[in-house]
Amino acid sequence: MEEPAENLSSDLVELRRWRMSDLDALEQAICESLDHLMPWMPWAAGHGRQPTVDFLAWSQEEWEARQGFHYAITSDAAVIGSCSLNRRIGAGGLDIGYWLHPQSTGRGLATMATAALVRQGFRMAGVDHLEIHHDAANPASGAVARRLGFTEIERSQAPEGPVAPGEVGIDVVWRMTADQWNTRTTAR
Repeated sequence: MEEPAENLSSDLVELRRWRMSDLDALEQAICESLDHLMPWMPWAAGHGRQPTVDFLAWSQEEWEARQGFHYAITSDAAVIGSCSLNRRIGAGGLDIGYWLHPQSTGRGLATMATAALVRQGFRMAGVDHLEIHHDAANPASGAVARRLGFTEIERSQAPEGPVAPGEVGIDVVWRMTADQWNTRTTAR
């Protein structure tokens, strides 16, 4: 398949493709999460209603161009975060990104959402590896990768240096190959 399903599920979370009708729910989730997002997400500093509208429009464009697949993370029908599969790491690969509302952290929900993305990513034509990138000062993002069996493959100085207040400018890259995922899921 060239693109993932528009709706995915994993344990306690449902992922659904972002739509413009999600504007109010996304706006609320971001507003309630700003203190949590500001250290790690450069876009959070410029947050407002228009950037949220722009994100939803961009998400639609990305999906149609098959370059990025952006999802609302929901639990009990409430928007609790966002996640995505992105074609920005070269041929055969997809990059996974995610964030959660602070009231939803610490319960494994980011891991569940990411697991759904991993399963779906490896069903896409030509995808042989997935990566998670984060700043070294954000160990929570690395914990998600570690729990799912990703392997840390690189730590390097970010060319642009720190881009958000909590960052130290060291990029950490985690990778999972299709063979690793298949071995992991077969062993269960």
